[in-house]
Amino acid sequence: MEGGISGTLIWYYYICKREVWLISRALEPDQEDENIVIGKFIHENSYSREKKELDFGNIKVDITDNKDGSIIVQEIKKSSKFIESARMQLLFYLYEIRKTSADTKGILLIPEEKKREEVILDEESEEKLEKAIEDIKKIVSMEKPPKAEKIKYCRNCAYSEMCWA
Repeated sequence: MEGGISGTLIWYYYICKREVWLISRALEPDQEDENIVIGKFIHENSYSREKKELDFGNIKVDITDNKDGSIIVQEIKKSSKFIESARMQLLFYLYEIRKTSADTKGILLIPEEKKREEVILDEESEEKLEKAIEDIKKIVSMEKPPKAEKIKYCRNCAYSEMCWA
């Protein structure tokens, strides 16, 4: 796997470990999947005036701002359905940016639900994130993907053909 751990791998880690392995092999989900199309539309059309994307190493954040010497990182999501994944992805961005000694804060944005949530990287979340990173490294180093398991997200998954076809 090139480029190390990414926010996308963190996101999928909290949804499905098999997807982590598939993404690490550059196997893309069905790009015509309704959820992917809607997600891209929301991402491209929400907060367009504030959009200041930042590519930083192996992360790409949606919106950044600088306020009172702190970097404010904002992540846009389609819904709060995968709220834990969204929080952990944003925490990963804060974790990576903080390595440069920058003071960081995070805000999770869910425009369709008119929600904003402040996300703070504390010691507990940093430990949880570091454990996830180690587990992701193990998953992506596996020769074969983890066994497919039916979970509540399978029904709307853009990777379903790779598990159940």
